[in-house]
Amino acid sequence: MAEIETAAAANPALFWRLVEFARPLRRHRWLPDAFGVAMFAAALALRFAVDAVLPPGFPFLTFFPVVILTTFFCGLRPGITCATLSTIASWYFFIGPATGMQMTGQAMMALVFFISIATIDIILIHFTFSAADKLRAEKETTARLYESQRTMFQELQHRVANNMQFVAALLLLQKRRVVDDPRQAVAALDEARARLDTIARIHRQLHAPERLDLPTGQYLRELCCDLVAASGVENIRCEVTTPDLPLSVTQLTTLSMLVAEVVTNSLKHAFADGRAGSIRIVVVPRGPDRYEVSIADDGRGLPAQMDLAASHGLGWRIIQSLASQLGGTLNYGSASGTTVRVEFAIA
Repeated sequence: MAEIETAAAANPALFWRLVEFARPLRRHRWLPDAFGVAMFAAALALRFAVDAVLPPGFPFLTFFPVVILTTFFCGLRPGITCATLSTIASWYFFIGPATGMQMTGQAMMALVFFISIATIDIILIHFTFSAADKLRAEKETTARLYESQRTMFQELQHRVANNMQFVAALLLLQKRRVVDDPRQAVAALDEARARLDTIARIHRQLHAPERLDLPTGQYLRELCCDLVAASGVENIRCEVTTPDLPLSVTQLTTLSMLVAEVVTNSLKHAFADGRAGSIRIVVVPRGPDRYEVSIADDGRGLPAQMDLAASHGLGWRIIQSLASQLGGTLNYGSASGTTVRVEFAIA
């Protein structure tokens, strides 16, 4: 053990390379035990070879190193096995013959000394590897957390940049509206403020640490309920049915903004007369990695002569833009309310 500690102090990098080198052997099912027995046999053979040139009193000379090396490279169980075999062999071949196979006080002291030192070495090496395993696990966890944080930060930067472009386009559309009719200035600013508030609310929900692993259904349900509460419209239920989708942060943000825009339009127009109703958000699979999201209300529906596909309204243009960002196809219906459907692929 002293040799290993000296090497570790002199060259920490070499010590950790030895730890990594020993790890595969320690994890093997039977090879460490075979290695430990082989090391004991080699130590016994070497002890017999040098017995003639050694003065009396060195029965454990070749066994100390192999106990340390076996424990270091093979683990706790092979180290204990090697130490036990070394103790028995030392007594039987090198201590017992000198005492007539009697357990004298001196022989007992020698055996206790060897067992004590071997036990201390085995324990120290075992705890060294346990600490190394714990440190390695913590380093891997830290690396994963760092990579996750870095990815999230990059996603956030990308999403913020996209949203700034979205805000700029929104303000440009509102500007054109105001140029055509200056009396719409206050309404246009109010509408822009409401949409910016929705974007901010979505970002707060998406990037809160406690919500990172929230199931898609629960997230959309809370988003819908939040929009209803913020609108001040009463007696509107939110019903959400969706599997848990493996969406990236970018796709989930875009989907959230799409849902928020459709739900906001429903609250603004479908239930404007104060009627009670419901908004249903349903996601169903449409093939490998493809899904369709439908947002439907049971409000008063679209006017008979209205064609959304030809509409130049700001809300519908935003919905079309978000559907395009999802890489999806957009369609709508107006039976027993209004339904907007977007089919898209998981990126």
